[in-house]
Amino acid sequence: MRALPLCLLALLLAGCSAPHKTQPIITESPTPEPPKPVKAKPVPVHATPVKLYKNAEALVGKPFRDLGEVSGESCQASADDKAPNMASARKRMLTHAASMKANAVLLHQCQIVSGVAGCYQQAQCQGSALNVSSK
Repeated sequence: MRALPLCLLALLLAGCSAPHKTQPIITESPTPEPPKPVKAKPVPVHATPVKLYKNAEALVGKPFRDLGEVSGESCQASADDKAPNMASARKRMLTHAASMKANAVLLHQCQIVSGVAGCYQQAQCQGSALNVSSK
């Protein structure tokens, strides 16, 4: 009977000392976040200044090409807001003309109108975008 516990002890010790193939312990690391897209910095646009002509007589003798109609608006959303600004409407019209590669605008009209959808009152300016040659 003494041999039995000794044999069991020998087997137990032999089993503990035998090399084991163990699975590597995998620790879950946080999933790396995908790189965030780099926002491109806006490139400053150095547009040539757009000249505003208020009457057609100023264009007499100057060669020019008509690029199309342009307009600009300034909105007063409600009666409590500040009044629409004609200067802002003109500036937006000139900016629109610059995006068309125009260097001048012949102003047709600027006016304040009521009853425009989304605006209590609106300043509107309309004109023709021109490319005036320096010849």
